[in-house]
Amino acid sequence: MNEYVIVVDLSANISTDFVEKHNLVFIPMNYSIGDEERVSAHMESDDLMKTFYESQRKGIETKTSQITPQQYMEAFEPYVKAGKDVVYICLSSGLSNTFNSVSLAKRELEEEYPDAKVYPVDSLAGTGCMGLLAEEAAYNREKGMSAEENYNKLCELVDSLCHVFMVDDLMYLHRGGRVPASTAIMGTVLNIKPLLIVGEDGKLPMIDKKRGIKPAMNRMVEIYEKTYRKDMNRVYIVHADAVDRAEFLKEKVLAVNPNADIEVQMLCPVIGSHTGPGMAAILYFGDRHHLG
Repeated sequence: MNEYVIVVDLSANISTDFVEKHNLVFIPMNYSIGDEERVSAHMESDDLMKTFYESQRKGIETKTSQITPQQYMEAFEPYVKAGKDVVYICLSSGLSNTFNSVSLAKRELEEEYPDAKVYPVDSLAGTGCMGLLAEEAAYNREKGMSAEENYNKLCELVDSLCHVFMVDDLMYLHRGGRVPASTAIMGTVLNIKPLLIVGEDGKLPMIDKKRGIKPAMNRMVEIYEKTYRKDMNRVYIVHADAVDRAEFLKEKVLAVNPNADIEVQMLCPVIGSHTGPGMAAILYFGDRHHLG
């Protein structure tokens, strides 16, 4: 069995301690705050993320740029050249073209290095759900699964990744092309807190709307209670500089499922660029087909 690496892009949220303990690898992603270009090469600190979201609150524009096929080739080549396969967990193809880029890089690398394999997993997910998938990938490798076996198992698990989240301002998602203008304007004008999911196609449908933050978060927990898998208790609660909301959700999730193993994290800048401050999410394994 070939040795292999597990690579995750930085649109994920994942425990830093877990990354270090289980030897996961990140592929950097670029983002900008106003005219300042930055490279996210690891999970950012909470202090840096607070500054990031404060910049958004001041009206400074934040943007991201996609990983090119060439960047993927440069990141993966040292591994395949050394005879190691690569299992790569990628941001949803419904939200980005990065999966297409890595697929192109895979073909070129495998032509140049016929004995090596690159296995890109279209997570149809983002943020903490990519973290959940990366954790499972590490456990699978430690159980002795080959890269191909691991890839197949991860593709099966994609169908169980559930995202339920709310945002304060839909205009961030609209500017990134993730929701239509009509939806964004409605939420802004009426002060409605929309609830969104990442659907089965990896895109962002709105499934409900509530007046007020607490009714929206209570509805999120109701959806979690209805859909979570009883055999998989790992949960990520991710927030965009909204600690009070994250703590509220944590308390409510634990009331529903006392066995929940919850990781609370500040939302990564690559996704936060498109959600704005105040976003809060519950990310877990469950019945993705009935989130709406």
